[in-house]
Amino acid sequence: MLCIKHHSTDPYFNIATDEFIFKHLKEDCFMLWRNDNAIIVGKHQNTQAEINADYVKEKGIKVVRRLSGGGAVYHDLGNLNFSFTRTGDSYEMVDFERYTKPIIDVLKSLGVDAKFEGRNDLTIEGKKFSGNAEHVVKNKILHHGTLLFSSQMTDVSGALKINPLKYKDRSVKSVPKRVTNISDHLKEKISLEEFTNKVMDHITSTFEDARMYEFTEEDLKKIQQIRDEKYSTWEWNFGKSPDYNFKQGARTKGGTLEMHMNVSQGIIKDVRITGDFFHIKDIEPVERALENTKHEENAIREVLQQFNLKEYFNNISEDDLVAVMF
Repeated sequence: MLCIKHHSTDPYFNIATDEFIFKHLKEDCFMLWRNDNAIIVGKHQNTQAEINADYVKEKGIKVVRRLSGGGAVYHDLGNLNFSFTRTGDSYEMVDFERYTKPIIDVLKSLGVDAKFEGRNDLTIEGKKFSGNAEHVVKNKILHHGTLLFSSQMTDVSGALKINPLKYKDRSVKSVPKRVTNISDHLKEKISLEEFTNKVMDHITSTFEDARMYEFTEEDLKKIQQIRDEKYSTWEWNFGKSPDYNFKQGARTKGGTLEMHMNVSQGIIKDVRITGDFFHIKDIEPVERALENTKHEENAIREVLQQFNLKEYFNNISEDDLVAVMF
């Protein structure tokens, strides 16, 4: 088994790396890695319904869709991620306890009473510190999980906080749970780097065929290509969302404003703008112009800038209209 300490903190590159070790390396792998601020959404989720758009924009948080299902998770540099790839008999592939056991073993050696609970979580004193997801194709599995070590909890909650009334769809919803950092439960404090080394040492000493591996230049070029062509694109991260209906209202200087939209594959299919605002011209041309536009801020602004909005909405700005669309 190839053991990799991956040093990139670019979320797009790292999720591409997960795909690379799963699809392009024949040997089984174990990898440890970290992302700078990012929300990683499950393959079958509606991205817009999982993120706090204003918070994400303000903090410069990257949003990336992964290969596996499950719910959205927040990553920062206080969060350690681990990935396993394995080839074997298909009937034994999906086994969350099997792949999380090494993590529990390391924590128990540090005096932390960690447990596997529910479908795919690791907990300490009933609080979640690790969520796990799996992706299976034929007889090969990618299992990856998060390990909250010293994450900023205000960012975890702020980035994922969303108004459930905005979106109506059939996508897989994240279920908020009480979370905790591993570092808060250690009897003797250690750094994240020391913890990372302990996990890797445990893996290399437990698995007989384990050996360290460094990505080659050819590997890195392939990962970069996957990153650029897939994981850094709006089409993958937002356009792959299931169809959804969106509704939101807001108070503005010009009165109440409500936005109703039907969105398919990230594209706005129809729009209805209602409220008690005053207008000079009929707003239908604005509604029609927004059809077939990405549900994405820059694309929406580009459409709105074609209009002298003062002629359509009294005391309602472009910023007001954009804000009520997310």
